[in-house]
Amino acid sequence: MSAKLVLEDKSVFYGASFGASRSVAGEVVFNTSMVGYPEAMTDPSYRGQILVLTYPLVGNYGVPSDEKDELGLLKNFESDKIQISGLIISDYSYKHSHWSSVRSLADWMKKQNIPGIAGVDTRALTKKLREKGVMLGKMVIEGKIDFEDPNKRNLAAEVSVREKVVYNESGKKKVVLVDCGAKNNIIRSLAQRGCCVIRVPWDYNFLEEEFDGLMVSNGPGDPKMCDAAIKNVAATMKKGIPTFGICLGNQIVGLAAGCDTYKLKYGHRSQNQPCTDMETKRCYITTQNHGFAVDARKMPSGWEEWFRNENDGTNEGLRHKTKPFMSVQFHPEATPGPVDTAFLFDRFVGMMK
Repeated sequence: MSAKLVLEDKSVFYGASFGASRSVAGEVVFNTSMVGYPEAMTDPSYRGQILVLTYPLVGNYGVPSDEKDELGLLKNFESDKIQISGLIISDYSYKHSHWSSVRSLADWMKKQNIPGIAGVDTRALTKKLREKGVMLGKMVIEGKIDFEDPNKRNLAAEVSVREKVVYNESGKKKVVLVDCGAKNNIIRSLAQRGCCVIRVPWDYNFLEEEFDGLMVSNGPGDPKMCDAAIKNVAATMKKGIPTFGICLGNQIVGLAAGCDTYKLKYGHRSQNQPCTDMETKRCYITTQNHGFAVDARKMPSGWEEWFRNENDGTNEGLRHKTKPFMSVQFHPEATPGPVDTAFLFDRFVGMMK
């Protein structure tokens, strides 16, 4: 079935439909990763977005099973379902081959009612998004649909858990995880280091809980909409409790500390973002998925910029000079990788000890 992607500047990209046969609208963004489409598509940070994959061949290794790990989390995905609104690719591989594959990408998307368009000139589309910035778009497959700006919604509230969930109850250190769209591997990374993880909704008042550390998760949308989380994080830091933020969590920690945030032109979405530790000057290759950033030019008293992006000079992390508070814009829990910055979880556990 023929399909098209229409951008808000009225440009049109034609292709063939695969997956679910329905029209959707959202914000069009691109990801330059070469592998990891099952993980990327289930990342809650993509809520409300139409994802363009720049790697030319997609679907060649299929989709793995819904097997769960010892924590009860889906072993091969970052949440319990596909989170993107739709998928745009260049060439879809109708034959998939991998030892872990149990179904095709198209079948998986069709079952979860997610549309895709293949045969699109993704290089031309990505160049447009780089030059003009992310744009609203709509995938027109069956039926008419209007443009919609997902950033006007509280996207973190849409992907957060509805009630408290506890993992690894026997863990020696208790960590409250503020779920603004938490990836499964954040929970695994903490549990593997002997932590009991208390996962709570984004607006949950966790100040009455007994815990040793606070983790603020990744998630979609404008961080300023997470007002309840910002307020609770600020109150936790006033008590001096070790705090670690990741991705959206970096922005929430920054806002709680007194920083400001802003929307990036086209965001950082890839497995190859170079970030430099401002103290050691060592550069790490990181995975990222975000459209907003902290304004490091207005750093509150006692805080310092920790990491910086070598591509565009944007902030990639904050930390307090004397207190146990830190946050990073990238993903130290990255799966399928790189895992160069996984040591930050060890540092967080060390702060709690």
